[in-house]
Amino acid sequence: MKYSYLELSKMIDHALLSPTLDQDALELGCRTAAAYDVASICIMPYYVSRCAEVLQGTTVLPSTVIGFPHGGQATSTKVAEAKTAVADGAIELDMVVNISAVLSERWDLVRSEIQAIVDVAHAADRKVKVIFENCYLQDAHKIRLCQIACEVGADWVKTSTGFGTGGATIEDLKLMLQHSPAPMQVKAAGGVRDLEKLIEVKELGVTRVGASATAAILDPARKQLEMPPIGGLDDTSSTGY
Repeated sequence: MKYSYLELSKMIDHALLSPTLDQDALELGCRTAAAYDVASICIMPYYVSRCAEVLQGTTVLPSTVIGFPHGGQATSTKVAEAKTAVADGAIELDMVVNISAVLSERWDLVRSEIQAIVDVAHAADRKVKVIFENCYLQDAHKIRLCQIACEVGADWVKTSTGFGTGGATIEDLKLMLQHSPAPMQVKAAGGVRDLEKLIEVKELGVTRVGASATAAILDPARKQLEMPPIGGLDDTSSTGY
C-alpha cells in the first residue's frame, strides 16, 4: 500500500442523505464515520446539530447539503438553508447549482447564487462544495461552472449529487481538474464504491469523494496496512451513493 490510512480515509465524505434513513440508521452512520476517521459526514440538514454533537472529540467534520437534490430552490431559500446549516454546526456545505438556470445559460443568476452561498459560508469560516450534476450537462456547461466557482472563491467543485442519472466519471473528473486551478479542489460523488476506484481518482488529483460504501472502501485498506478491523458496527446506511 503506497498510501497511509489517513491519506485515504480523509478523502471520504460519508454520505447519509437517503430520505429513507431513519434515526437509528443516521446514528449508526455517524458512529461508522467516526470509527473510520473519514473527512466528514454529509448528512441531511435536519440532523446536522445532532451530528455535530456525536462528532465532538473526533477529527470528522459535520457537513450538509444546500438546495438538494435538484437545485431549483430560490436563491433566498438556499441562503436561508446555508445560514441554518452554519448555525447548526456544519463546517462544509455542499450546494447544488440551479440546473435549470445552467441549462438556460443564465450565468449571472448562477454566479450570484453561488456567490451568495460562498459569502455566507466564508463569513463563518466554513467551506463550500459546488455540485454540478454533470449527468444533465454538456462539457461547455461544466467548464463554465468551474470558471464561475473559481472566480467566486468556492472551495470545491463536485460532480454530482449521487441521486441523478449518473455519477462521477473519469472523463468528467479530468475535465474539472483541467479547468479548476489551485486552490480549487475537485470532489467525486456517485460511483466510488471500492478501494481501487478511490485510489484511481486520488491519483488523478481528486481530494474528496462522496460515498456511502465507506466500510467497503476502507476495510481492504485497513487489511493491507495490517490495521485492526473496525468492530461492533453493522452499517446499513449505504445507498449506492
